[in-house]
Amino acid sequence: MAKKQDKEVSFEQTLKQLETIVSQLENGDLPLDEALTEFEKGIKLAKAGQKQLQQAEQRIQILLSENSDAELSEFSNDNNE
Repeated sequence: MAKKQDKEVSFEQTLKQLETIVSQLENGDLPLDEALTEFEKGIKLAKAGQKQLQQAEQRIQILLSENSDAELSEFSNDNNE
């Protein structure tokens, strides 16, 4: 029996793997079969990353709902100097 991967890859690792695949595909040096395989991996990684982002958003909404006084406000990045 094949063992399923129980380890969940971090969002950052998922993004890095996806960037590598995109770079390989953009380079155009892969044979068609390998390019299709990499494209399929990329789609799976993109879906996994999207799921992780949705879970993070849900956690944030739960945390904010626990504190009824907390208000959403626009993020300002004042550290860009």
